[in-house]
Amino acid sequence: MAEPVLFLPGLLCDDRLWRDQVAGLAGLAHGVVADLTQDDSLDAMAGRALAAVPGRFALCGLSMGGYVAMALMRLAPERVTRLCLMDTSARADTPEQARRRRLLMSTSAGHRFRGVTPRLLPSLLHPDRVGDAVLGDEVAAMAERVGHDAFLRQQTAILNRSDSRAHLPAIGVPTLVAVGEGDQLTPPERAAEIAALIPGASLERIEGAGHLPPMETPERVTAMLRAWLAGPSGGA
Repeated sequence: MAEPVLFLPGLLCDDRLWRDQVAGLAGLAHGVVADLTQDDSLDAMAGRALAAVPGRFALCGLSMGGYVAMALMRLAPERVTRLCLMDTSARADTPEQARRRRLLMSTSAGHRFRGVTPRLLPSLLHPDRVGDAVLGDEVAAMAERVGHDAFLRQQTAILNRSDSRAHLPAIGVPTLVAVGEGDQLTPPERAAEIAALIPGASLERIEGAGHLPPMETPERVTAMLRAWLAGPSGGA
């Protein structure tokens, strides 16, 4: 029987983020992409995600999805067989990050929501992929589908998150920490910090990727997750 894998998207991302992995792992894993657009706290997002999959499952979250994954590991660690944290951080926002986040929220409220514009793509994609018009259009389309109201809820949840570093040593399942080598938003040193705090965690840098490796380098990410799923699971 295929192992259930619960995929958690990032800010302004939907199931398109994980489309290639869900398809590429078919037969080995039954992929379910959680809806993280309805709630304005990480715990509520984690609770909704838990309700999307019965029993025990592998868990994989990117960026904001990584924040939700860490919250879920505090709420229901017994449900998770293995964990992948991708392009995320265990730290809370710095005051400057929080200020910029609130500015984006207030600016979006006064104007037509534009989601991810071409001006923002260099912060999301590897420099070699910024000129990929098809990829850029797909990233922008995801943000448009998520929409302004969900964007505000997600940003509120992210703003109010706590520092997770103290909780990481309690994680007791096989864990993969992965990051795009060119990630500007949650750079490789944040991934290394997480991997160092989770007992036995492995760390993988993804060449040619920025903040969105599942879309930038889908074959590489699918192969990486296939190896992750083939390893031993945690618990009984």
